Amino acid sequence: MEEVSRTRHGRLMIFAPPGSAKSSYASVVFPAHYLGREPDRRVILASYGDDLARKMGRRTRAIIRQPLYASIFDATLSGDSAAAQEFALTNGSEYLAAGILSGVTGNRAHGIVIDDPVKGREQANSDAVSEKTWAAYNDDLKTRLIPGGWVVLIQTRWSEKDLAGRILPEGWKGESGVFDCRDGHRWRVLCLQARCDTDTDPLGRARGEYLWPEWFDAGHWKQFESQPITWPSLYQQIPSPLEGGLFKPDRIEVIDAVPLGAPISWIRGWDLASVAGGGDWTVGAKLGRLPDGRFLIADMVRVQEGPDDRDATMLATARRDSFTTKLSIPQDPGQAGKTQVTYLTRQFAGFTVISSPESGDKITRAEPLAAQVNVGNVLMVRGGWNDALIEEMRMFPNGAHDDQIDALSRAFAELLGGNHLGLWASLAPA
Repeated sequence: MEEVSRTRHGRLMIFAPPGSAKSSYASVVFPAHYLGREPDRRVILASYGDDLARKMGRRTRAIIRQPLYASIFDATLSGDSAAAQEFALTNGSEYLAAGILSGVTGNRAHGIVIDDPVKGREQANSDAVSEKTWAAYNDDLKTRLIPGGWVVLIQTRWSEKDLAGRILPEGWKGESGVFDCRDGHRWRVLCLQARCDTDTDPLGRARGEYLWPEWFDAGHWKQFESQPITWPSLYQQIPSPLEGGLFKPDRIEVIDAVPLGAPISWIRGWDLASVAGGGDWTVGAKLGRLPDGRFLIADMVRVQEGPDDRDATMLATARRDSFTTKLSIPQDPGQAGKTQVTYLTRQFAGFTVISSPESGDKITRAEPLAAQVNVGNVLMVRGGWNDALIEEMRMFPNGAHDDQIDALSRAFAELLGGNHLGLWASLAPA
């Protein structure tokens, strides 16, 4: 923390299991040290909610109130500073604590400490919360930095869509060190896994050695190691269990071609996006049901395009599939969703088009398909798209993307009988 605070544009991520004192040192003790060390310094501490931020502010304020603090730094609380979330020191330094989504406009800071930007797994897996947190980080927090200011992010890893996951470089797997990250900054990463599984451990542990054995005994770790999602994310800081969480993708049999002559029911499920060059993907997953009851993933179309190019890609894909393949598209709520479905259905004149609103959360929609994957009842045609799909399955529901899973879940539901709320629109060729 000291090194980062003295580095222009300093950036530091600290990952460690729950209960390992990361907040005590980085979010409570260090701000007190930093504010007293030099005059006229300003720190903002942000967390998922105002209550947690206020709690940390109260602990920092308690340190500053101690007589020993005044004797070390020749500073103490200003006479009119009473609030736990906002106070000043007699040397001109200032402190503000707030929820990350609360907004900190009107305040400036030399450094920002972000501790636990999301409350738990439900928030971490929520696309809406992920987008709001990302926007708050970029639009509210970082814009408060005095030029050259530093940022420290402290958390356990919940998901690849969490704040750290959106900054870390692609392919990061628990290493410590300095990395060129996707936000354009060089971040120092301090990753303390519960059980060391890397060769870059900051404590110099060998692989297999556990963290802080004087405090965390074997029984403590044992109660979490058997949990296939909790252990890799919160304790190993890698939100994807290597063997897969909900999906066991290694149980998919890969074949070289679609079986010839077999009567197969085909449907291509679509998951739609509309931003070119970034963000979510528009995905069309072609899924078939074989005569013996198994399922075959035959093709995956995956693009990041604006609405016009996206619709052209969908039409070209439908023509390539031929009229024997049904199309299933999601219908967003409200009149805009109905208008989009009507437009797309007209574009696909001659094809069987099914539309329905999404029901239930992503995990609930994916569970029936995952059950078939996990018992080896799903095959996949060999193709260049295989690796991206396998990785997305392995990461789900904690991955940065889930568009292919959404598209496959839609196709699978329709093959099993469809959504009765859906709209069937079979139009004869002109």
